[in-house]
Amino acid sequence: MPRTLIEIDRSSGEPLYRQVRQAIEHGIAVGTFDPVHRLPSSRELAADLGVSRNTINLAYQELVAEGFVESRERSGLFVNSEMRPHSAALEWATHPRIDWSSRVRRYPDADVPHIEKRVDWHAYPYPFLAGQVDVTAFPAQSWTRCLRDALYQPHVFHSLQDSMGTDDPMLVDMIRRHLLTSRGIEASASEVLITVGSQQGLDLLGRVLLGHDQVVAMENPGYLDARHIFLRTGASMVGIDVDTSGMRPPESLDGVDLLYLTPSHHHPTNATLSIGRRRQLLSLAASAGTVVVEDDYDSEFRYQGRPTPALKALDGTGDAVYLGTFSKFLSPGLRLGYLVGPSELVRELREVRRYVLRHPPGHLQRALALLIDSGEYHRSLRRYRMKLMRKWEATCSAVNEHLPWRQGAYPPGGVSLWMTGPSGLDCRALVERAERDGVLIEPGDIFFAGDDPPRNHFRIGFAAAPQRAIEPGIRLLGAACVELLGSEGDPSATRP
Repeated sequence: MPRTLIEIDRSSGEPLYRQVRQAIEHGIAVGTFDPVHRLPSSRELAADLGVSRNTINLAYQELVAEGFVESRERSGLFVNSEMRPHSAALEWATHPRIDWSSRVRRYPDADVPHIEKRVDWHAYPYPFLAGQVDVTAFPAQSWTRCLRDALYQPHVFHSLQDSMGTDDPMLVDMIRRHLLTSRGIEASASEVLITVGSQQGLDLLGRVLLGHDQVVAMENPGYLDARHIFLRTGASMVGIDVDTSGMRPPESLDGVDLLYLTPSHHHPTNATLSIGRRRQLLSLAASAGTVVVEDDYDSEFRYQGRPTPALKALDGTGDAVYLGTFSKFLSPGLRLGYLVGPSELVRELREVRRYVLRHPPGHLQRALALLIDSGEYHRSLRRYRMKLMRKWEATCSAVNEHLPWRQGAYPPGGVSLWMTGPSGLDCRALVERAERDGVLIEPGDIFFAGDDPPRNHFRIGFAAAPQRAIEPGIRLLGAACVELLGSEGDPSATRP
């Protein structure tokens, strides 16, 4: 029972026991206290409030007599379990004085759709949602050991201190030596910033670089959360079309202040940006003075061939900004990522981050550094990549067998498949119909900019789905497609 709900006014003419009784009765009314939790004993409450036990006993006696509280032998005093259905009627009348709808700020992205995901997705038998991970692949024992070690010397200082705006030097060093090198990126410690997920990196860039007179260009379709973040700065958005080789370079980037793209696996189609286009876009950006932001959110998951070098690795100017995350492998719940950019920019981003959340949790930073240093991070990553490759193969096979239109080759990487059905397919209706069979998928129209996005796209995420659920889940999805399409289930479909 929260003791702070009871306040004694000794100057009041009302008896103390009545004040105590009213406070407990109100707590029952608003649902703060319930039958599960024992109420404090008269001795505990008397000591806490500085009154006699007789005062507390009188309050409890009245509450017991009127049925609010019941005494259970050898257990103590509890709220009467029968009070729960009626507690709302006992709440003291209150009337809000502020019209919050008129006071809350309206952002420029208010009319842009959101990525919606069910919180209880793991309770569904066929959760084909991107952005979630296979929790059975998490290196729980190694992570627990690193969390423990981070609380002892010589690591405890970095885990528990208020580091102001700085990051854990060990984690920065691990990222520089073990993660960035595999992407062909060289960076000094002053060029690395730890973030609460890559999304915070986007937010910080928006705060520092964008405003009402700036223009942002990004892929269309593209990462919806990035669109929200950039629009909230007041910047204008320009969409650039993509195809099977990624973003199509425009003739010029003049007038574009920031170019955001996902070159390793385009979000959401998974297309890989070709080397030629990477060099062309960097050249256009250099000529126009455009800041290039590369979101490399899941480059580790490529199942055939060799990974292409990061866009930043090809940038001789050093001006490109690189975003990485640990969400797609370790866990989105850990909320850890990193940003690599010019020292001058990183210094300003660090200052802004300090007054948003100070710094990412030091304990998590040091534990992650220890996990990478032990070698278990990369061992677990290799195991997880093999597991995802088998799921990718199973998903590709299942959609070829069960979806009622001709399929082509899918990009050999990422954690989802981007599906393009016949023009008559309505992805919103499909999402709703599939859910009735326990199949969760994502509609594709939300990723397109514009007032009339195509409705025949959807996304199948396979990372979080159990391997055994993939074939039967896609079979049910195919049946739902047949039901919605009727006789239109045969036409071939092209991908962007």
